[in-house]
Amino acid sequence: MSIELEEIADFLKQHHPFDLLPDDVIESLPKRLTARYFRAGTKVLSPEEQCLNLYIIRTGGTETRDPDGQLLGRLSEGECFGVRAMFRNGRAANNITTLEDSLCYLLPEKDFHDLAGKYPQFNYFFAQMGGDRLRSGMQMIESRDDDQLKLMSVKVEELIARDLVSIDANATILDAGKLMCAEQVSCLLVTQNGNEISGIITDRDLRNRVIAEARSYDAPVTSIMTANPISIHPDDYAFDALLTMTRNNIRHLPVLKDGKAVGMITTNNLLARQSLSAVYMAGKISKLNDPGDIATVIAQVPELLSHLIEAGATSQNAGHIVTTLADATTTRLLQLAEAKLGPPPVPYVWMAGGSQGRQEQTAISVQNNCLMFDDAYSPDAHGAYFKALADFVCDGLNEIGYVFGSGDMTAKNDQWRQSAENWLNDFNKWIEQPDPTSLMQCCVWFDLRPVHGTTSLFDDLQRIIVSRAKDNRIFQAVLVNNAMSHHVPLGFFKNFVMIRGGEHDSKLDLKNNGVLPIVDLARIHALANGVNEVNTFERLRAVKAFPSISKQGASDLLDAFEFISITRLKHQVRQIRQGNSPDNFLQPESLSAFERTHLKDAFSVVKNLQSALEGAFGKSGT
Repeated sequence: MSIELEEIADFLKQHHPFDLLPDDVIESLPKRLTARYFRAGTKVLSPEEQCLNLYIIRTGGTETRDPDGQLLGRLSEGECFGVRAMFRNGRAANNITTLEDSLCYLLPEKDFHDLAGKYPQFNYFFAQMGGDRLRSGMQMIESRDDDQLKLMSVKVEELIARDLVSIDANATILDAGKLMCAEQVSCLLVTQNGNEISGIITDRDLRNRVIAEARSYDAPVTSIMTANPISIHPDDYAFDALLTMTRNNIRHLPVLKDGKAVGMITTNNLLARQSLSAVYMAGKISKLNDPGDIATVIAQVPELLSHLIEAGATSQNAGHIVTTLADATTTRLLQLAEAKLGPPPVPYVWMAGGSQGRQEQTAISVQNNCLMFDDAYSPDAHGAYFKALADFVCDGLNEIGYVFGSGDMTAKNDQWRQSAENWLNDFNKWIEQPDPTSLMQCCVWFDLRPVHGTTSLFDDLQRIIVSRAKDNRIFQAVLVNNAMSHHVPLGFFKNFVMIRGGEHDSKLDLKNNGVLPIVDLARIHALANGVNEVNTFERLRAVKAFPSISKQGASDLLDAFEFISITRLKHQVRQIRQGNSPDNFLQPESLSAFERTHLKDAFSVVKNLQSALEGAFGKSGT
């Protein structure tokens, strides 16, 4: 092989998907290629023009626009165009124009299809582009075989280890104890009229409600049962069961179908399938009385996150579970505060904002929280109590590991302890008179979720503010302007734009330039359409029903969010496994070629949907 042909083969080996082909195949390709040079501004292809070659960019760059002139993307060295024509009987689909002087290698159509037919990895790469390719990439990742359980792949019905053991509501406590002993179970369902559930009793109930209270064994079993127990459906997933148990600090979960009991699952059923300790961690937190002891439990969250990701959990699964432990910690600190200070003088609700509010926490999290009181609240009469409560909880969270952020957006700040009426006034001001300061607050407080207390206070507020945000186009336009300032790290020629200089030189910020731009997009579309959801995945699923974003666009954003988020979590897990503190700064070289390609696809999706924002909501002059 001549030196020139060797050099071309070496170039192909450096670029995806040619690098997936056998060496002898790559080395045979240069002889089949022709080289063409195009000056800047040359229209290389037009819609429906005959295209009998795949174009491989050696130097320079091109721009792709659809027949209506909408920008679809820009390509640079090592990338290809003319792909759609290869699957459209040699007819180009879009306008391709060079942005600068460019040299391209042309691979004949026949050779392209021969390679696609022989090598699935080559065909897969070209068969789907953009959001479609990203979606298929996610499916490939999610369908891989894992040695450990994928939380979302196991149905609750698969966890039922034995036939249902129940007792009639007319039985006595003694009858229940004998049956539990004979069947060697830790709980019984109390039923009537067949399998209609009245309640549940556990070994803990026998200890706490019978022995400790010296209750007569002849008393009816209904006197010690928990009525209307929390339940789950057999078609739900193990992940749902895990979340339900963790959030409610329970160890037994009846399985109901069509209102009838069909089985029971316990924490042992879950832990027998997966070595996760989230349920036990939440249960332990609920019993601890010192923030330092709770910190010891929360210190296990990075290891828990590692187990979740290695077991195949999605970023949404992991975020829900990790956030549930933050909720359990917050709730326990509030209980301890009330035990120390006495009962609250007026009803209140403790709310979480930011990533905790969205249930999207990772191995590293700052606290964003606030307090809202019933309108009976009086600063003079009740202010000292709630200041002490907020200080106790926020300082405790900081000690435990949920540190204070730079924005001072916690309940320790007097500004974020208010009556429902004052909160409503603030939201009205932010919506009617938005400014840069209120925009920062909107990014946190429009993602509020109640954690503990009188949740109806929050429900009433949310209903009003979502309605008013939906009807205010100026507010929406200002949110759009703010969102456009959060750039994804993708350059003019679809190359990564890394941080320059400083501690994180030559890295990508997967949080601020990856995750948060999608969080912004989801929030804007949700508020503009009156959607109450705050979790980003749930917001994007909900807005598919509205015209502000296409169903395809919302689906692409969902896949982009999952891919960027799971890449971020895997990066943190690698750091944890290496004994380092997790962060959000990734070196692209640490990813495989497959992952880099799909990360670029994900960023490209976000960039395109950001560009569509101004068309959907207009542009504010503020």
